[in-house]
Amino acid sequence: MWRCCGWQAKGGNKYAKEVMQSWANAEWFTAKPKVAEKITTTVFFVKGETNTDDLSPAPDAWSRPDIPLHGLAMLKIAREGIVPDKDGEVGPIKQIEKLKSKGFPLAYVGDVVGTGSSRKSATNSILWFMGDDIPYVPNKRTGGVCLGSKIAPIFFNTMEDAGALPIELDVSKMNTGDVIDIYPYEGVCKNHETGAVLCKFALKTQVLFDEVQAGGRIPLIIGRGLTTKARKSLGLEASSVFRLPTAASKDKPAGYTLAQKMVGKACGVEGVMPGTYCEPAMTTVGSQDTTGPMTRDELKDLACLGFSADLVMQSFCHTAAYPKPVDVVTHATLPDFIRNRGGVSLRPGDGIIHSWLNRMLLPDTVGTGGDSHTRFPIGISFPAGSGLVAFAGATGVMPLDMPESVLVRFTGKMQPGITLRDLVHAIPYQAIQMGLLTVAKAGKKNIFSGRILEIEGLSHLKCEQAFELSDASAERSAAGCTIKLDKEPIAEYLKSNITMLKWMIAEGYGDKRTLERRIASMEGWLAKPVLMQADPKASYAATIEIDLNKITEPILCAPNDPDDARLLSSVQGDKIDEIFIGSCMTNVGHFRAAGKLLEKYPGQLPTRLWIAPPTKMDAALLTEEGYYATFGKVGARLEMPGCSLCMGNQARVGDKTTVVSTSTRNFPNRLGKGANVYLASAELAAIASILGKLPTPKEYLEYAKKLDATAADTYRYMNFDQMASYQKIADKIEISAEARKAAQKLHG
Repeated sequence: MWRCCGWQAKGGNKYAKEVMQSWANAEWFTAKPKVAEKITTTVFFVKGETNTDDLSPAPDAWSRPDIPLHGLAMLKIAREGIVPDKDGEVGPIKQIEKLKSKGFPLAYVGDVVGTGSSRKSATNSILWFMGDDIPYVPNKRTGGVCLGSKIAPIFFNTMEDAGALPIELDVSKMNTGDVIDIYPYEGVCKNHETGAVLCKFALKTQVLFDEVQAGGRIPLIIGRGLTTKARKSLGLEASSVFRLPTAASKDKPAGYTLAQKMVGKACGVEGVMPGTYCEPAMTTVGSQDTTGPMTRDELKDLACLGFSADLVMQSFCHTAAYPKPVDVVTHATLPDFIRNRGGVSLRPGDGIIHSWLNRMLLPDTVGTGGDSHTRFPIGISFPAGSGLVAFAGATGVMPLDMPESVLVRFTGKMQPGITLRDLVHAIPYQAIQMGLLTVAKAGKKNIFSGRILEIEGLSHLKCEQAFELSDASAERSAAGCTIKLDKEPIAEYLKSNITMLKWMIAEGYGDKRTLERRIASMEGWLAKPVLMQADPKASYAATIEIDLNKITEPILCAPNDPDDARLLSSVQGDKIDEIFIGSCMTNVGHFRAAGKLLEKYPGQLPTRLWIAPPTKMDAALLTEEGYYATFGKVGARLEMPGCSLCMGNQARVGDKTTVVSTSTRNFPNRLGKGANVYLASAELAAIASILGKLPTPKEYLEYAKKLDATAADTYRYMNFDQMASYQKIADKIEISAEARKAAQKLHG
C-alpha cells in the first residue's frame, strides 16, 4: 500500500502526494502535544518494592486482555499505605479516586517499581488509573508518570512502549497525597506548594520526550521510519523533527564483552557498546499463554500476517493444569493464529515455555520473549512485554539501548553436596557481601539492575545446567545474561534438539517449515562449530569473583525476597509445611535426585510435597524409570507438567504456610496468601520434605552423600538422539531443500 501511494504521488495523483507530504512533514507526530515543561501530579506512593504480581496478580491473569476489569485487581492485597476496597479482591479504587479529587493526575511512585515478570498488564493497570484516554480507542490508556528510585528494566521498557514517562530519581522526600511539579527538561522535581527542590534527575534518554509525544516507543519507531521513507521517496533530506537515539561511537573500544559481540552480530557489526541504540535481529521469540492473548491483540494492531522473526513459539504452560473458561477458548484459538503466521505452537500439557524454547536456540544469536525468564543458556535474550514481543515477532527486530555488563567469574572447585542452585544464590550472596546489592528497598542498591549479567568460569556445564544460572538473572533484574560455554556441551545439546524437533514434525506440530528451517540452521552450526568469546580487555561496570572452594553449605533465598540470599546455617531448623519441586529452574536430574532421597522413606511424608516436571517428556521418562511410583508412595501431589505453583495463578499452597520451593521467585503472596517461601535446590527441598524442617548443614550433607554413588545416572540429561523412542521417529523426517536454502540465507 505504501509503495502504491508513492507511485501514485509520482504519477501526479494530487491526493497521494498530499498523503506522502504529510508523512514527510511528520504531521502524524507534530500534531500531537509535546511533553509539558512542567508536569503537576499528585503522588500515589507505594512503599518498598512493587512487583508485577502486585500490579497484575497471577490469579487474575485470565482478565488481562480486559484492561478496566483487570485493573480492579491492582494492589488488592493490603500493605502499608494501601487500603484495598476489598482485601484480596479489589484494589484501592476509592483511595485512588480520593487522591484524584485534588484536581491533578496521579503519578505512581515507589522505592522499587516493576520487578518480576514481563507483564504489560502491570503497565496497563497503572495507566488505566493514571494515564490518558486514547482517542477512538476504548478501554486502553497511554501517558502517565511513573517515578522510582529503581525501576526494573523490563517494566521501564514496557512503560516506554505504552507512552508513559518513567523516571528514576530519589523518591525519599515524597509521600502519598503530596502534589509535586516535575520539570522534565530541567531534570528537577519540586514541591508544588512550597517550591522546595525534592530531587534532581536525568532522563534515561532524551528520546523519551518523542516516545511520549508519539504515544509510545513502537508508534515512534514505525512512524519515524515511514517519515524517512516518505522523504526519501520525495527526494527530501533527512527529517530534523525527531530526537535521534545515541549512535554508535566511531572509536573502537579496547574490547567487547560476549554480549556486545552477540548483539553486534545481530546488527551486522563487530560489537555494540553500552548506551548505543540498536535494533538487533530477533532469531528466536517466545510467547506464553497469560500474555499470549495480549500479544495476539498487539499483532493485530500491527497488521501482522506473517512473522519476520525466524522462529516464534507459543506455549500454554501457565494455564493448562487448571484452565478457566476463557483459557479453554485461548487454548482452542491461539495455536492457529500463531501457526497461520509461520510460528510454532505447543499444546496444553506439553510443559514450560523455556524448557521447549531453549531446545530451539542457535548459538550466539539474540531473541526475546513475553516472559521475564526468557533467558537463553546459549545466545542472549532481552525479555519484554507483550507489545514489544509482538513487534519483534512481526518485524524481526527489537529496539534496544545496549546495557552495560556485570562480569561474574567463578573460580575453584565445587565442594561436596553443593548444587547449581547454590551457585545461582551465591551471586546475590556475594554481591551483598561486596556492598553491591542490598535487601532493603529504601535506597535500594542493585548492581545488576538493567545490566547484562555475563558469567564465566563454568564453561564445562551442560546447557540444561547453564539455564539455571541464566534463568535466575531475571531475579537480579538484569536486562539479559550470557554464559561462556565450551563447544562440546553445545554440540551435544543441538544434536539432541535436532532429534526433538524432527519428532515434533512427525507428531504434527507446526509450522513445519519453521521447524525444518531451524533444524537446518542447527545442522549448519554443527558442520562449522564456532563460538564467540569476550575480548580480554573488555570493560565491565563491575566484576564479582566467586570462589567455589569457599561455598561449603547450601545457600537459600529467605522469605520473601529473591535478593535475600542466606547460608543454610543461618536459617536451619525453621519448620516447613509444604515443598514444591518444579518450575523452569528444574530438569529431569532434579526429580531423580529427589526420588532417590525419598525412595526409602517409610509411609507418608510429614509435609505436603508438590511435584511438577517441566515437560511431558520429563514426566514420561520419570514414570518409565519408576520415580512417579516413589512420589506417589510418600503422598506427593503430582501436577501436570508446566508452571504449576510457580506463577501462583493455578494451584496454591496453604495460607500462611512456610514453604521450600525450587521455583524462580518468592515474592509475597505469590505461591500462597501470607506464605513464607524459601528458594532452594531440589535436593534441599526433598530433605526438608522428609524432616519437616530446614536441616542443619551437617544433616544436609549426610543426605547428599547418598546421591554420590549414582550421580552420573541421576544427573543424566535428556539427549533425545540417544533415546530410541524419539530417534526412531526422527529418522523418518527429511529436511527439504527449501528449508536448507532458507537457513543458509538467514545464518550463512
